[in-house]
Amino acid sequence: MDLIDPKNLKTGDEVYVIYRNPHVPSVANIKAGEIVQHPKDPKALALFLNETFHVIEDDDALFATQAAAEKASSQALNPYDAW
Repeated sequence: MDLIDPKNLKTGDEVYVIYRNPHVPSVANIKAGEIVQHPKDPKALALFLNETFHVIEDDDALFATQAAAEKASSQALNPYDAW
């Protein structure tokens, strides 16, 4: 599925995420983000997305390509289409 292991990230990597609208849970978009140095923890990395820093968790779904994120989103929203 082209998921990126968070342990393999480095500053400057471009990643794609499935970003859900917090006000309309049924709406999701694919967004590009950048891996950057965490602004408050020099030993950590963060995801910079929508002008905001996000802590990277081990269970975050980060994708190497937009196509991979779109495929995963499609499979999550339409699981029977994969059959």
